[in-house]
Amino acid sequence: MLPIDAAAHSSRWRRRHPVDKAVLGLGLTALAVCLPPWPGAALVLVTAVAVLLGPAGVPARRLWRAYRVPLGFCATGALTLLVQVGGPGGFVSLAAGGPLRAGELMLRTSAASLGVLLFAFTTPLSDLLPRLVRAGVPAPVVDVALVTYRMSFLLLDSVRRVHQAQAARLGHTGRRAEWRSLAGLGATAFVRAFDRAARLQAGLAGRGYDGTLRVLVPEARVSVRFTAASCLLLAALAVLTVLLERPPL
Repeated sequence: MLPIDAAAHSSRWRRRHPVDKAVLGLGLTALAVCLPPWPGAALVLVTAVAVLLGPAGVPARRLWRAYRVPLGFCATGALTLLVQVGGPGGFVSLAAGGPLRAGELMLRTSAASLGVLLFAFTTPLSDLLPRLVRAGVPAPVVDVALVTYRMSFLLLDSVRRVHQAQAARLGHTGRRAEWRSLAGLGATAFVRAFDRAARLQAGLAGRGYDGTLRVLVPEARVSVRFTAASCLLLAALAVLTVLLERPPL
């Protein structure tokens, strides 16, 4: 199991309905996109970090390990705004106002990423996907997503075991051995994936599969109090942004 999935299954908010957490997490993401980068996105970033480390109870080290990946993409996208191709400055030159736009993009995207991580760190996919059928998503689409989600962990475990076996047989002692082991790992994972898929299909057919996977979903109700508090927090962030952005009289 991936660390973010393990954190979601052990989260303090695991028993809350996904709608509660979607209003807060995805609401913060929407504010980060819609509000001005300063001070709107900055306020969203601080609020998301405070909620993740505080009420949600996500360990700081685990949050950083998950956050540094989207943060790297945010930084890569922001760096492209620092330069321009063509123009009077030459083929490649520094863009006018590039640092300001890069900083705004970095602030906005990093805050939006934290809002998504807030939802991901508190909501396991196994709790979310079955409920999408009630929201109008076709059942076959949800079934494929659910099976893919569960099969991915089995495939990752197989890859880990094959990699350990290759290392025990000195399969990573040199560059040539590394490439040979990598090719063998890819071939083995490909064959095992098809084998597991065939066995899964045979098992479903033997159990009278009629086109719908029936799974047990933990009972949960939408908390009016939690949702109202989340909406008040989002509204307070929007109002505070307007007040801080407005120049003093």
